[in-house]
Amino acid sequence: MKKNMRIVARKNIDESYNVSYCENYTEELISDLKRNYWGNKYAIITDSQVKKLYADELVKKLKKAGIKVDVISFPKGEKNKTFQSAEKLILQLSKLNFQRKDCIIGIGGGVVGDIAGFVASIYMRGIPFIQIPTTLLAMIDSSVGGKTGVDTEIGKNLIGTFHRPKKVYINPEFLKSLTKKQLENGFSELIKYGIIAKPKILNLLEKYKEQILSFEPKIIQDLIMTAVDIKASIVMQDEFEDGLRKTLNYGHTIGHAIEKVSDFTVQHGEAVGLGIRIINSIALNKKWFKEKDANRITALLDSYGLPNKLPKNINIEKIIDAMKSDKKAEGEIIIYVVPKKIGKVILTNKISKPDIRKACKKHM
Repeated sequence: MKKNMRIVARKNIDESYNVSYCENYTEELISDLKRNYWGNKYAIITDSQVKKLYADELVKKLKKAGIKVDVISFPKGEKNKTFQSAEKLILQLSKLNFQRKDCIIGIGGGVVGDIAGFVASIYMRGIPFIQIPTTLLAMIDSSVGGKTGVDTEIGKNLIGTFHRPKKVYINPEFLKSLTKKQLENGFSELIKYGIIAKPKILNLLEKYKEQILSFEPKIIQDLIMTAVDIKASIVMQDEFEDGLRKTLNYGHTIGHAIEKVSDFTVQHGEAVGLGIRIINSIALNKKWFKEKDANRITALLDSYGLPNKLPKNINIEKIIDAMKSDKKAEGEIIIYVVPKKIGKVILTNKISKPDIRKACKKHM
């Protein structure tokens, strides 16, 4: 009798998906749901705010088109992106008798997309889901790439999966309902993309600010789809964040720590903007980054209303301590994404606690 046996578990599955930029997204969604077999019935997962703004109306349109659909929601805000919220959503899906051949539609910002994708990935060991991002930040970042997750007391997205959507629908009309702060959250990510990969984005942000803030269709589409193209290109080369995809964390290692220490009163995009400022200060001080380039980034962050000071009640030592739980850390070593020039960044562990303290104090 054999004592050892090899189990062959090779995967050969095409999980490619489309990102569609569409102003009449409901028409395209209904057409897709009727043409593609993504589910016998659908559950819209959203938060309490987006439910009133968009989800309830979407349910009416889907039902009118003969599509079986329910809507379930959770309280808005990053503080509610928890395993407890996911568990409640799963219980509601179970009560609605959702099965493996059904599908989830996540409509909302990054918090909704992350938690809807996470629920879809673990319910019945994985069911299909669709992304409909409603914020600039979600459109250009979290809706693309297949990452899902929830936060814990220790840090952001420490519980999560890779689960790709069937399709992503980007409707620029959603942007018109965003607050100034919600828009600013997205601009920090756009600036990030310009620094790490494509300076064209920075040129657009500098040259067409008035048109961007008035939602000129051609410029908005160019900005969003250029950012999506960068994210998609990086993800396709390094889906599971073994190397290249880590460059997307520029500004995020420090930014996530700021979010956590502030108890999420500092929003994600604001925290990333501060993270960019702090890491740029370190790079400039170490002569890794030219002052001309650093000043250009600072001017853009200022121009789009992103904060340049840490909240007065935030303790620098707590920021440093929070970075230890960053999911991209390697043991006790924290890996930072540092700019060398606009369009090129490197990964380094050559940043000390005194470096962080000095740069943070500059932004107090």
